[in-house]
Amino acid sequence: MSVVCQLSPGWLLDHLSFINKINYQVHQHHEPCCSKSEPTSVYLDSLHMDSVSSFGSSATFTASDSTIKLANDDGGNCELFIQKYVFRSELFDVTIPYITSAIHKECQQSNETEELMNGVEKEISISTVGKKRKRCVALNQGEVDAMEYHAKIRELILDGSSQLIQEGFKSGFLHPLSEKGDKCREPITLPLDTCNLSELCEMAKHLPSLNETELLTLQLMGEDVSVTGQDLFSRVVENNSSFTKMITVMGQRYLLPPKSSFLLSDISCMHPLLNCGKTYDVIVIDPPWQNKSVKRSKRYSYLSPLQIKQIPIPKLAAPDCLVITWVTNRQKHLRFVKEELYPSWSVELVAEWHWVKVTSSGEFVFPLDSPHKKPYEVLVLGRVREKAALPLRNADVKVLPIPDHKLIVSVPCTLHSHKPPLAGCLCY
Repeated sequence: MSVVCQLSPGWLLDHLSFINKINYQVHQHHEPCCSKSEPTSVYLDSLHMDSVSSFGSSATFTASDSTIKLANDDGGNCELFIQKYVFRSELFDVTIPYITSAIHKECQQSNETEELMNGVEKEISISTVGKKRKRCVALNQGEVDAMEYHAKIRELILDGSSQLIQEGFKSGFLHPLSEKGDKCREPITLPLDTCNLSELCEMAKHLPSLNETELLTLQLMGEDVSVTGQDLFSRVVENNSSFTKMITVMGQRYLLPPKSSFLLSDISCMHPLLNCGKTYDVIVIDPPWQNKSVKRSKRYSYLSPLQIKQIPIPKLAAPDCLVITWVTNRQKHLRFVKEELYPSWSVELVAEWHWVKVTSSGEFVFPLDSPHKKPYEVLVLGRVREKAALPLRNADVKVLPIPDHKLIVSVPCTLHSHKPPLAGCLCY
């Protein structure tokens, strides 16, 4: 289970155990070794970890191999080669905060925050060429809104997280800093991300779109499936088998879990998903919100509020569908979701949760009162409520109420924008 413990404030989660529970096993049959005289047996290699040979140096998975001899229809034996992949545990090796600050600096920040909340302008020294001068800097409305929001939820975050962190220590999931100087350890340095999925989407925008009569679903058959980027775009790719499928796209390998599907596209091309005729009981949205960091890094393109509104949630949602939207700490975005986005989708706001990111030693990854980055993110939960009277789901299916002001505490993955699993929290 991904849930390490559950208390009244919320949940302490283990991302890594959730991912590795998915059973990323790739099966490959080898016919040439068939023999009628050999007995059925199982061979296990020394469980070597070899991410480079399978996915390259930047892979997020490591593999272990095993070989099983099975009887075939001719009475002989055939080898079944099994590769089991697990997520690299070092990607969750967050032992020290991203930003550390001395206690007196944190106190100073707290005092400055109180002064600013009282409308007192802060005097700061600004270095200029050859001299220093002082000027008063007044907070803009967005900064004032952010501070007011933080003041409102601060005690909830602090008290609830403390309770869950203490349970994490008791269970052994979290560990206090050792005397060996864990604070001096350098953060893990990851290889450059070489995933080309975003580039594929960008390239596909310039390809001719599929006609309504063309195949909109691609069923993955066989063991190692090679497909082109054009084959993937504008089609729902499905793996209906009980085993993981490995697909090779433009020389890179990707694992598709059993009983899963995906659409490699952007919101400008959603008709393959809509034409499948499926609706969903839970929809989780993580929009690329506009912010200064994204503009500077140019890591990905962001969506405007108007573009986010165009996501066809009403057509994809089943009756009473639970819609969960990840929102940055910018109050402008949070108000947009609550006051504009959800009403436009006929989604009723039911709860607001927070994901609190901590190190493996139970510290916030950023100082709680940092004026810049916070150690938490917001989830806005809502239920689809049809304006017109439509048949609801089966009366035997009970729709559970969603509790408000819950916390999800976990050690974050070092990969960019990797969110925690929510399944365990929704099955409370």
